[in-house]
Amino acid sequence: MDTLLADKKIYKPQVEAVKEAAERISKVVVKTPLMQSFTYTNKFSANVMLKREDLQQVRSYKIRGAYNKISSLPKEQLNKGVICASAGNHAQGVAFACNKLQAKGVIYMPITTPRQKVEQTKMFGDEWVEVVLKGDTFDDSFKSSMKHAEKFGLVFIHPFDDEKVIEGQATIGLEILEQANEPIDYVFAPLGGGGLLAGISSMFKELSPNTKIIGVEPEGAASMTSSLKEGKLVELKSIERFVDGAAVQKVGSRNFEICKENLDKMITVPEGKICQTILDLYNQDAIVVEPAGAMAISALDFFAEEIKGKNVVCIVSGSNNDITRTAEIKERALLYAGLKHYFVISFPQRAGALKDFLEKVLGPKDDITHFEYSKKHHRENAPAVVGIEINDPADFKPLVHRMKANNFYGEYLNDKPNLFQYLV
Repeated sequence: MDTLLADKKIYKPQVEAVKEAAERISKVVVKTPLMQSFTYTNKFSANVMLKREDLQQVRSYKIRGAYNKISSLPKEQLNKGVICASAGNHAQGVAFACNKLQAKGVIYMPITTPRQKVEQTKMFGDEWVEVVLKGDTFDDSFKSSMKHAEKFGLVFIHPFDDEKVIEGQATIGLEILEQANEPIDYVFAPLGGGGLLAGISSMFKELSPNTKIIGVEPEGAASMTSSLKEGKLVELKSIERFVDGAAVQKVGSRNFEICKENLDKMITVPEGKICQTILDLYNQDAIVVEPAGAMAISALDFFAEEIKGKNVVCIVSGSNNDITRTAEIKERALLYAGLKHYFVISFPQRAGALKDFLEKVLGPKDDITHFEYSKKHHRENAPAVVGIEINDPADFKPLVHRMKANNFYGEYLNDKPNLFQYLV
C-alpha cells in the first residue's frame, strides 16, 4: 500500500531506514568528499564546502536512490525486470544498478536529452538495458514508460517520488553530518523532482535542526516554488528545458509534502546565472558540472550578506555535461551579464555603409559576434541581424545612442522572446 495515502499519513524518511540504505548501497556508491572551496570561501567570507556528488562513478548522486530501490526488490520482481523514465542522471543510475544486479531494465528518455547522457546510459547498462527515446520532456517520457510498465508488468523505478529512492538520496545528508567538523549553518541543494532535497532536509531536521535548508530551482522550471506558493501540487504548462537535470513540470507528491515542512526557503535562479557558475567552476577550480550541478552554488550570490561567517554546504549534484553545449552555455552567461546584445540594424544600401557602422557606432572594445544580411533590391535600406559583445554593461546605452544618432538602429531583440529564441 502507498505509505503516502495509508491512513492519510504523510511519509517521512526515518534515520534508521536511511542508515539501512547507506549500508545497502555501500558496495557501489562512493562516499564523496565534503571539500572546502577556496574560491567561494574567499568570495563570500564564509566557510563554503562542496559535497562532490559529481565524483560518483555515474557522475551524479542518482545512483544512491536507484540502487537502493532496485536492490531492495524481491527476486521475483527483479527477474521480471524494471523500467524508468529520466532526463539522464537517474537513467545512468538505473542502468548501473541493473548491470550490477543483472536485472533487465528499460529506460525511457526524452528525445531532447543531451547525447552524452544517452551514450553514458547505454554504456553503464551494457547488455542489461534497453534505451527508448520518447517525447520532448521528462513528463512525456514518464507517461510513455508508465504505459509500458503496465503492459509488461515491470516494476517502475521512479526518479524522485518513491520512498526507497528518497531514502537513498538521504544518505548524502548522513554523510555530510559525519564529515563536517563544525555545525552546518546552511545547506543549499538543487531541486528537480524533489527527491534529493526531501531526503537531505529530513536528515538535517532530525539530526541538525538549526541548519537552514535552501532549495534551488531553475527560473524556467519552478515547479516546487509554484506548488509551495499555491499550497498544493502544481503542474506547470510549459518549462525551460535548458537545465535538463531539473526540468520537471510537477514535483513528487511525497517530496512536496516533505519540503513544505522542512525547507527554510525556496529560490529560483536564472539559467544565465547557472551558466556563469558552470564557466567559473571550470575556469577557476577545474570542476566540470552540468547545469543542475551548478544550481546550489549559483544561489549563493542571493544570500551573500546572510551567509557571511557561516558554515555553508552546497550540493554539487552532477557532472554529466555535454561539451557540445559549451557555446550555448557561454552565450547564456554573456546575455545574463548584459554583455551580449542582438539588434536588427537598418543598413543603407550603398557602398561604405558597413564601414560607417564599424567606425561611427562600434566602441573600441565592442565585438561583432553574429551578422546576417540580405541585400534588398529597389529599397533604400536593408536589415541585418547583428550580435554585439560589449566589455561592460555600462557600454550598452552609449552603443544604442550611437546607432540612433547615425540612423542605423532598427530593433532590439534581447527583450523579444518570440524572435530571440531563434538566435539563442
